[in-house]
Amino acid sequence: MTDRSSGTEDGDASAILIPLHEARHERLDQPVRFDRRELDQILRLYGRMVAANEWRDYAIDHLTDRAVFSVFRRTSEVPLFQIVKDPKLARRQGAFAVIAAGGRILKRGQELGRVLGVFDRTLKLVEA
Repeated sequence: MTDRSSGTEDGDASAILIPLHEARHERLDQPVRFDRRELDQILRLYGRMVAANEWRDYAIDHLTDRAVFSVFRRTSEVPLFQIVKDPKLARRQGAFAVIAAGGRILKRGQELGRVLGVFDRTLKLVEA
């Protein structure tokens, strides 16, 4: 039977819309994750800090609303820093943030490389 208003057979339109809706729903149910490039940048920083004997352990959490990479000096402690990816804040403040142990946000931005730059403190000459 043909629907005269749209020129399609009954059920065709709903057969197309349901899979799209289900795909969107499945995507929203998945946790937020760091992609390969982001994880590569974070692990390169982690390797440098381990070599400098600053950091010793890490944990990665993939939550429904954000992904968190936590770094520790010792496993039994609270994390020294957390590198957070929160896509909901991408348009406003930036999807990435570095948060210190006390909850203070050290840096936030759109690009992970720039946000991780907070750890690249170089010595500067101060004139007396």
